[in-house]
Amino acid sequence: MDRIDSQRDGQTSTFGPLAVVGGSWGNLAAMSETLAYIAGALVGLWGVAHAIPTTKVVKGFEPITADNRRVITQEWLAEAFTMWGLAALIIGATVIGPEGDLLAWIYLASAGLLVALALLTTFTGARTPVIWFKICPVLLTTSAVLLVVASL
Repeated sequence: MDRIDSQRDGQTSTFGPLAVVGGSWGNLAAMSETLAYIAGALVGLWGVAHAIPTTKVVKGFEPITADNRRVITQEWLAEAFTMWGLAALIIGATVIGPEGDLLAWIYLASAGLLVALALLTTFTGARTPVIWFKICPVLLTTSAVLLVVASL
């Protein structure tokens, strides 16, 4: 497939099979940003929709032990945290655009998601006797610290 090189603000951008037919780079960039914002909003809202019924979902598993309730809560909310983290990455990368320090921002957003998941695990699964749940917050926090340092 042919590649298309386009100049924008003195930078060359290369697109694979993507062609601007009857338009310009500006129109393509605006459409790309709009689609990214919509995708980010959808993912973020899906995280909210996933988090709202957590209590009802967990009660649906009754009768269960307190440890099992914590683990179910942890796993149910982990998906919501993941959706919010992805939304932050999508929207942040779009706001910053190609001119910003995108890599550092992605590292920091990822670190934030890891810390949120570590806190969630600390208050749910890590309170059970399962060793892997106890290791998880330490591992996630260590990874987050590495990413923050890498972003400097």
